[in-house]
Amino acid sequence: MSASPSRRSRSRGGRRAKRKGGSGRLRTVDETSAGGLVVDHAREQAVVIGRLDRKGRLLWSLPKGHIEEGESREQTAIREVEEETGVSARVLGPLGSIDYWFIADGRRIHKTVHHFLLEWCSGELSDEDVEVTEVAWVPIVELLGRLAYPDERHLVRQAAEELGVDIERLDSE
Repeated sequence: MSASPSRRSRSRGGRRAKRKGGSGRLRTVDETSAGGLVVDHAREQAVVIGRLDRKGRLLWSLPKGHIEEGESREQTAIREVEEETGVSARVLGPLGSIDYWFIADGRRIHKTVHHFLLEWCSGELSDEDVEVTEVAWVPIVELLGRLAYPDERHLVRQAAEELGVDIERLDSE
C-alpha cells in the first residue's frame, strides 16, 4: 500500500474526493484484510510492527494483510502474522473488526480488517517483509502507549480483559 491510512470509521459527510486536475469522483474499492494481536503468555508480551508513514514517522500497529482467494479470515491472520513478523501463531478467537477509508493509487478505499487474538507458537522476530520497517515484542501492559491507532488500542483493551490483564492500570504507571 502506498499511502498511510487515515483511521476513520465514517466518511466525511458530503465531501467528495476529486482527482487532481479533474472534476470526476474517485473510484471506490472495498478491501478486506485480517490479522491480529499475537501474545506470548509466558513472557507477557505481544508482537507489534512498525511502518513509516508519508512523513517518515514510525507508526506501531498490529500485523495484518489482504485475504487471498480461498483463504478464511483466520488463515489469513496466521499467514500475515508469519509474513510480517516471522513468528508462527494460532488463533484463540476473534477480537473484532475495524473499518476505515483512505485514498491510494487514485482510488478511494474502504478497508475492513478482521482482528483475532493469537497465541505465539514458535519462531523469532524478523522484519524481512518489505512493508514492515521494524518488529518488536512489547510488554502487554505497554501496548496502549505504543500503538498508533485508537481503534487498535480498543481491541487491545478487549484482549487484555479476556486475558485477565489490568492493562489500563498498568499502562498508566
